[in-house]
Amino acid sequence: MFTAVLLASPARADLDRETVESLRNAWGGGDALWLNPGIAAEFPLEAMPANRWEVWERLQAMGIDLCVVPTEGRRKKMLLADMDSTMIGQECIDELADEAGVGAYVASITARAMNGELDFEDALRERVALLKGLDLSVIDRVLESRITFTPGGGELIATMQANGGYAALVSGGFTAFTAHVARELGFDENRANTLVVDGGVLAGTVGEPILGRAAKVTALEEITTRLGITPDDAIAVGDGANDLGMLHRAGMGVALHAKPVVAAECDIRINHGDLTALLYVQGYHSRDFRTR
Repeated sequence: MFTAVLLASPARADLDRETVESLRNAWGGGDALWLNPGIAAEFPLEAMPANRWEVWERLQAMGIDLCVVPTEGRRKKMLLADMDSTMIGQECIDELADEAGVGAYVASITARAMNGELDFEDALRERVALLKGLDLSVIDRVLESRITFTPGGGELIATMQANGGYAALVSGGFTAFTAHVARELGFDENRANTLVVDGGVLAGTVGEPILGRAAKVTALEEITTRLGITPDDAIAVGDGANDLGMLHRAGMGVALHAKPVVAAECDIRINHGDLTALLYVQGYHSRDFRTR
């Protein structure tokens, strides 16, 4: 059994009944259930539709996301989330680089690394080297003035935790940022890279070993083992090439507003919704949502 979930942007709330019922009829699905009027609806299916991606493309043009997921084991016990451009709207290293006067150059490297065009670890070392000499106070300034949270993140974490779930933030970014984001959003733990500091300024180096693609998979396996669950019990979300390992390994891997190379490898692609889409995909109704 499968469940088809249709999702619109909460800002537009323009998912209409005709679209849902038309697809349900075309695919011979069961009765439609509205998880949030105008935003999310679902219906059951006996089998995976052969034309799923053709329909997905048509709905994308209408501003609607379509996810078809196995019904069994749909509700997950753990969230493993990337930070930059996932739980927050920025790439922290790009914001630091902007403070150092090399923002455009570093942002171009970040974009290529996240699209899988560059080795993540080498690209990180190169970018961090350009931050050498920045006063440590720049981190607090960036956190205060440049960082914004992706809509729906707090609801995602609080709702899963209220239902016995665990939330881990695992980033190729830096602990100076993940500690703040984890605290503000309510994550149970966080892992990231460490910026080396020397005499109150950034040394231009990053602590080794670097937390990259493989380390995110390791984090997923270590944390699920510690919790007494399996990676199949987890939902992972990210946007960059360094997230692909955990997105493939988790029971649900969600590409959220992801780079094209990443989205192409994921069955669950959210391009129009926010982080509450991860709750709808698991079958939560909007009335089940919790906040901190």
